[in-house]
Amino acid sequence: MIFSSVSASFSQSNARINWMSWEQLDRALKEQPKPVFIYFHADWCEYCKKIKRNVFTKEPIIKRINKDYYAVEMDVEYKDTIVFDGVSFINAETKRNSIHQLPLLLASRKNKSFSLPATLIFDENFQIKARIFEYYTSKQLLNKL
Repeated sequence: MIFSSVSASFSQSNARINWMSWEQLDRALKEQPKPVFIYFHADWCEYCKKIKRNVFTKEPIIKRINKDYYAVEMDVEYKDTIVFDGVSFINAETKRNSIHQLPLLLASRKNKSFSLPATLIFDENFQIKARIFEYYTSKQLLNKL
């Protein structure tokens, strides 16, 4: 009995969101459309780290995202080319803190500078359902999902 409760606790603490790459997302959406959860972050963003630590580790969040969404997380300073939906996206800037084209396309707002954290929720047709540009709690995120 002790072993099973220790084992259950250990397995719960190791639960994670099943993040996928853009290429995996592209294939998955073609095979079986499903809502999409995208999280843009950067190493220097303190609120991004706080979301990863305080929200994405909560069991209800992990279960809900893994069950109902394809999930992608991306460091906005990523340097490699990403091919998504037949289009190549790059990070052409060589300066420090440069932003990749993909987050610029998906998470930019009219008349506002690009900011993090940025969370986007799409429906199964890859139409935007929600865009969040601030810190949120797990309860707030569950309400959006």
